[in-house]
Amino acid sequence: MASLTPANLPKSEIVTFKGFDGTLLSAVLTMPFNLKRDGSAPAIVLPHGGPTGQSQDGFSRTAALFASRGYLVIQPNFRGSTGYGRAFQEANHKDLGGGDLKDVLSARDFLVATGFVDAKRIGITGGSYGGFMTLMAIGKAPTAFAAAVQQFGIINWRTMWENEDARLQAYQRSLLGAPDEFKGVYEASSPLSYIRAATAPLLSLQGENDIRVPRGQAQEVADILKAKGNIVETMFYKAEGHGFQKRENQLDALSRTLEWFDRYLKPAR
Repeated sequence: MASLTPANLPKSEIVTFKGFDGTLLSAVLTMPFNLKRDGSAPAIVLPHGGPTGQSQDGFSRTAALFASRGYLVIQPNFRGSTGYGRAFQEANHKDLGGGDLKDVLSARDFLVATGFVDAKRIGITGGSYGGFMTLMAIGKAPTAFAAAVQQFGIINWRTMWENEDARLQAYQRSLLGAPDEFKGVYEASSPLSYIRAATAPLLSLQGENDIRVPRGQAQEVADILKAKGNIVETMFYKAEGHGFQKRENQLDALSRTLEWFDRYLKPAR
């Protein structure tokens, strides 16, 4: 990008590590400048959307922002990602939030193993399927992350099905099957089944007019966690859909996310 000087940007690299079952996984790791290897740094895990997406070693404004503020950032390519063969891409079918979440948790453990990161100061954030993964993580592994920010993530695949058009239903069927045929799969793959175990402070960012992941998904998360006394905030952006297009909303979402992690992952000054 013409407006950016590469020398001033935090450096990133491709790293590899083993998942829970020995599968070799890749991720993009972005490192802050002048980092001390004393186990004190905060970190953020950033799962991509899709799930048939891929984290690549290119400029990420989100990773660059976090790393410039002292966070290690890892963007894992968990099972279900593209670019590693069909078997790997289909390895999370009818297991969303199962093995792929374990891969994300392995990325978290990799951060700790580097010797730079404080295990009690790791956050997680993502949008769409990355938001789903964030909700699954704080529900199924409630001690793994100290704070979370999810953007337009899925909490309930059954209500997603009920509100989708035929094209999105076809994609969901390829991942999970139809809800009436695979009731157990839908229950196991919905964060709704686990979210009441969550303890991490959660910020949700959601477009009011999102037709892919409707605002009701974020509202359901907020209602459940508020009822049990969790720290939870929800921001609905007017006239925004699945992903924020207005520059002022993009900046606001980034600023809110950074402030959230600074509040809960950095020691009080």
